[in-house]
Amino acid sequence: MDATQWLWAAIAAGVLAVLYGVFSVTTILRLPAGSARMQEIAAAIQAGAKAYLNRQYSTILIVGIVLFLVIGLSRLGWPTAGGFAIGAVLSGLAGYIGMNISVRANVRTAQAATQGLNAALSVAFRGGAITGMLVVGLARGRCTHWWASPSAAR
Repeated sequence: MDATQWLWAAIAAGVLAVLYGVFSVTTILRLPAGSARMQEIAAAIQAGAKAYLNRQYSTILIVGIVLFLVIGLSRLGWPTAGGFAIGAVLSGLAGYIGMNISVRANVRTAQAATQGLNAALSVAFRGGAITGMLVVGLARGRCTHWWASPSAAR
């Protein structure tokens, strides 16, 4: 395979990873969320996770802006700083979606556990794999695009 075919294969792998993440999200969210009490507890956990991520990302945003400026003003230049910014945003997006879905998958895992260990493990695995697939898919797609871009700093 030549370089162009490898680039398309990398892009396809990234798209497939994101599609698997989207498919897994819809599959998880269709599962029963348990009793009213389980949903009440899950809602409290979800609110705490959201508050945690909002606080964490507020701090990371400041560090990201500083790094963006340092990279842009350095010998690496603004194209590299732009690549850093896009990567940071995509990573943050994957983390935010992953945390949201993981918290929502937890209550569905608990509900599935009433059906047996295999059902619970299936839900837990799929819920946990979402973040990984989104990170890999978005990173692979962005890195491939960056590498293939004529303006990429090499």
